[in-house]
Amino acid sequence: MLKEYKTIKEVVGPLMLVEGVSGVKYDELVEITGENDDLRRGKVLEVNGDKALVQLFEGSHGMRIATAKARFLGKPMELGCSLDMLGRVFDGMGRPKDGGESVIADKRYNVNGQAINPVARDYPDEFIQTGVSAIDGLNTLVRGQKLPVFSMSGLPHANLAAQIARQAKVLDDSEEFAVVFAAIGITFEEADYFITDFKKTGAIDRTVMFVNLANDPAIERIATPRMALTAAEYLAFERGMHVLVIMTDITNYAEALREVSAARKEVPGRRGYPGYLYTDLASIYERAGRIRGKKGSITEIPILTMPEDDKTHPIPDLTGYITEGQIILSRELYKKGINPPIDVLPSLSRLKDKGIGAGKTRKDHADTMNQLFAAYARGKEAKELEAILGEAALSPMDLKYADFAEAFEKRYVSQGFDANRPVDETLNLGWELLRLLPKSELKRIRDEYIGEFYGESSEESK
Repeated sequence: MLKEYKTIKEVVGPLMLVEGVSGVKYDELVEITGENDDLRRGKVLEVNGDKALVQLFEGSHGMRIATAKARFLGKPMELGCSLDMLGRVFDGMGRPKDGGESVIADKRYNVNGQAINPVARDYPDEFIQTGVSAIDGLNTLVRGQKLPVFSMSGLPHANLAAQIARQAKVLDDSEEFAVVFAAIGITFEEADYFITDFKKTGAIDRTVMFVNLANDPAIERIATPRMALTAAEYLAFERGMHVLVIMTDITNYAEALREVSAARKEVPGRRGYPGYLYTDLASIYERAGRIRGKKGSITEIPILTMPEDDKTHPIPDLTGYITEGQIILSRELYKKGINPPIDVLPSLSRLKDKGIGAGKTRKDHADTMNQLFAAYARGKEAKELEAILGEAALSPMDLKYADFAEAFEKRYVSQGFDANRPVDETLNLGWELLRLLPKSELKRIRDEYIGEFYGESSEESK
C-alpha cells in the first residue's frame, strides 16, 4: 500500500516541498490529489533527509496546500512501447493526442534511458539519404550520427524538418526505417502543419510523433525529448529498425530547463542557464548511436533556433561540442529566395567521409564533394571582390567562379521543400555544375573520375 502524505509545506511555481517522507528516491513519480479528486503528477527532483522536492508536470495553479495529498509511486516515469506506436500522435508525456486508444505495451521503459557502454558502441559508417542535396552531397548524414540544424528565428527550419522526416531513408530496401518526431514547445499552427503534412504524404505510417505545444506546461517540455528517444530505443534495439529522431526546437527545451532551475533558486551559469546544461543536453544527444551485435540504429537531427542569431550562445555552442557537426541555415540565402537556405561552407558533418564512396553512395562522391566546396568558396570570394571593386577588377577565371557560385546556389542548394533528390541525381548535378569550369581547374578530382563522369556527361548533355 502506497503511503499518502498530507505534509505539503510550500509550492513555488512548478515546485512543491513535501516534508516527513521516508524511502523516497530521486526521479520517483508522484501523484498529488486535491479537492474534487483533482489529480496532478510530478517527479522527485531532490531528496534531503525527510524532505522531498517535487516537480509538478501540470503546474500548481489552483492547488490548495491544506487539502492536497502526495503519494509517491516508487517508480520512475515510464513509457509503454509497442509497434502500434507507429502512425500515432502523442503529447509530451506520451498520452495519445490523436483521439485513439492508449497503446497496449509490449514493454515499459524508464524514459531516462540507460547510457550506452562506449565499448559496445559501433562506429557510424552507413549512408542515410535525406533527398536534400546540400546535406547528401556535401554534409552527409551517417547512420548513428548526431547532426544538429542551427537555424535562426523566422527561417523555415520547420519545412526542412518535415522534408527530412518525409524523405529520409536507407538505400537498402530490405532494412526497416522509422522516424520519431519530437515537437518541443511549438505553436498550434506548427503542430498542425507537421501532422497535416505527414498524413497527406503518408509519412505518418512510419512515424511516431510527440507534440508539446507552447501553451502546455513548460515542465512537460523536459520530458518530451526523453519520451521520443525511449520510443526510438525500443524500435531500434528491440525491433531492429533504423530510426531517425528529429527534435525541434531544442531552444524551447533549454528555456524550460532554465525556468525550473530558477524556481529551484540554483546559481545560474552562462546567460542564466543552469551550470549542468552541457550534461543535460549530452544525456539527450548521446542516446544516438549503434550497438555492436544489434541490427538497429538511432540517428538524431536536433533542430534549434540560435537566440539573436548567435552561434556562440550557450545552446548552439554546447550542442556543437557534443554532436558530430552542424547544418547551418543562412538568413542571407533565405532573403535571396534559396530554399532550403543551407549555408554549406560553415556547415559540417564530421562523419561524412565514413558514409560515402563505392558501395555506399558512389565512388566519385568524396572527390566531387571536395571540388564543389573549393569552387564555391572561391566563387563567393570573387563575388565579394566584385561587390567592392566592380566586375572589371576580376580576371576571366574569377568571373567563371562567380558564375559557378551563383549557379551552385540556385540549382544545387535551392531545390525547394518538395523535391526529393536521390543521391545519384545530386552527384550528377554536381558534375553538371563543375562543367562550368575548365577541366584544368578540377584539381581535387582524380583523372579517372574526370574521364568517366565529366567527359561522358558533357557528351550526353549535347
